[in-house]
Parts: sequence; C-alpha cells; structure tokens
Amino acid sequence: MKQYATITVIGRDKTGVIARVTGFLFEQKANIEALEEQVTRGQFSMTLQASWLKKDLRLEVLRAGLDQLAKMLGMEIKLRVTEPGRRQRFAIFVTKEPLCFETLAVAVKKKSLVADPVVVVSNRPDLKALAQKFRLPFVCIPWEDRTQGELQALKVLEEYEVDFVVLARFMKILTPNFVWRYKNKIINIHPSLLPSFPGPQAYRQAYEHGVKIAGVTAHFVNMHLDDGPIIAQGSFEIRSGMSLAQIIVTGQKLEAKVLLQAVKRFLARRLDVHWGVVKEV
Repeated sequence: MKQYATITVIGRDKTGVIARVTGFLFEQKANIEALEEQVTRGQFSMTLQASWLKKDLRLEVLRAGLDQLAKMLGMEIKLRVTEPGRRQRFAIFVTKEPLCFETLAVAVKKKSLVADPVVVVSNRPDLKALAQKFRLPFVCIPWEDRTQGELQALKVLEEYEVDFVVLARFMKILTPNFVWRYKNKIINIHPSLLPSFPGPQAYRQAYEHGVKIAGVTAHFVNMHLDDGPIIAQGSFEIRSGMSLAQIIVTGQKLEAKVLLQAVKRFLARRLDVHWGVVKEV
C-alpha cells in the first residue's frame, strides 16, 4: 500500500528550487505523482504530490530534511501526509448564511458524507450556536486585515490537520498566498451558472438581466475570482413574476444540494484537474 503526501513550497523566486526539492525526494525514494509551479511578481509557488511504498517512507527523516532545505533556500516548505485509509478531515468556512453549513453537517451525521468536519472558521460570530449544535469547534477570525486573517486561518488548518476546505458561503476572497497552499483542495459554491455572473450579487444580476434559467456552481478555488475548475452545477427556472427574494430562496436551497454533491465527488477521488478543467477518472 502506498503512502501519499502533499508538499508546498512558497517564497521568493530563485534558481534551482525545483531541482533541490525533487532531488531530495528522489533520495528519499519518493515517486512524484504531480507537480505544478508558478512565479507571480517574483514569488515562487509549487505544490507537489508524492507517494512512497510504505516500507520506504521514513517520516522523521523526510520532515527533518525538508525543514533543513527550507532554511537553506529561505522558503516555506510544508508537508501534509495522508495516512492510508484515514478519513479525510475538512474545515468549513462560513460567514452568516447557515443552509450550506447545516446541510454538510447533517449529511455527516447521517453518514451520507464520509469525512470528518474538524473545525468551523468564520469572519463573524453569527453561526457559533449552529457549530455548537453539531459539536464542532468554532473559530472566529477578524478579517479586516486580510493578511492577518489568512495567517490565523492557516494556523488553524495546520493545528486541526485539515486535508481540504469547504467554503459554505464564506463571503471573503482568499488570496493566492492562501489558495496555493491548498491547491485543488478548496471547494466553493457560487450563486450562478459560471462563467455567467461572477462576483457578488449574482442573483440580482440574473434578476436584472431577465434570464430564464439561473443556477449555482461548485468549483475549486484558484488564483482568479470565480474562475476555478467547475465540479458540479445545478439550475432552476425563473418563472414569470418571481421576485428577487424568491429567486434567492430557491437558489440557496440549490446551493446546499450542489455543494454537498461536489464534496462527495471530491471524496470519491474520481476528480482530476487537467488544463483548468475537472475530469472524472
């Protein structure tokens, strides 16, 4: 049985980073399953997935070697190891709308969603009572300073050993600095049939444009707003005479359903992102 790990490398761009990291992993008998890197305004970011035969993985040596490499390169190198057979651990990010959060939590309770929510993170205290109802830790992080907010959130994810993140109507934009650390592991729900009506007030835009079919989109979060690879979508008819309030209520019910569907697809490990498009494998 193989052991899998994800390694992220972030810091100022310099020559030879990829070679140094992959060379070290080769010495540790790793097989590199996937590697993606980019440089944005002088910042180097790389996410790498590797696997080992269980007999070949020396975790303490691997961690110590990556820590030493990080110091030598002057970069941040993080290692997340996935234990074989361990249930995936996820964080739920919320703001004030409860339906998506509650739908996920109920699905876990009914065992139709086979994963463990381990922490709820929010920029507001509104849903603390709902988190307590489901016996989930609730961490409220001020987000007025986005940089500090994201740093605190990343510490929480590391503390709770989170494998992936679900944005259950979390109304803050995550920066590339955050997103790259969980590439293709942050699932968002957007209230429109993307690529139509990105950004805030999507239902209002649909209402004002007089569209006859509206919907919602669950997608992986990437570096560009509402432009990540699409996992699942759902639609509904806007009947003649429907008010904006009625459209919003209908859409919110669908949001919860499609977000849950997307998380289930992700957990089934049948998704691959190729050239920005999600494919089932």
